[in-house]
Amino acid sequence: MDIQNEKQLMRKILTETKTIAVVGLSDNTDRTSYQIAQAMQNAGYRIIPVNPTVNQVLGEKAYPTVLDIEEDFELVNVFRKSIYLEDLAVEIAQTKAPYVWMQQGVTSEKACEYLQKHGKSVIMDRCIKVAHAVLKIN
Repeated sequence: MDIQNEKQLMRKILTETKTIAVVGLSDNTDRTSYQIAQAMQNAGYRIIPVNPTVNQVLGEKAYPTVLDIEEDFELVNVFRKSIYLEDLAVEIAQTKAPYVWMQQGVTSEKACEYLQKHGKSVIMDRCIKVAHAVLKIN
């Protein structure tokens, strides 16, 4: 995807999304996942933590997997290591969420292709917080 199309897709995702399921969200305030999710929450997005080792993060109930989430969400934001992406893609493909955002450093062409084949729009290897700031999303 060229940079112009990627920017258009990022803008579309960030303006159409109200609720973000954050896979790998830590309750450790020093972790990047926590800091970025908190910034997105402060920007007005609802955050749903997805992490089997915590009960709640940022005042929200945490779920063990995206398949366990009991409410609607538009975007899955992934903070897991790339080696887990192929298995995670199978789970994400079963959700109604139209968008998947893999954070900076999180990449898998196979997972990306699988998700796209299952109707998901995918951003890979980009920081959602940086994109939100650069694209000036309100």
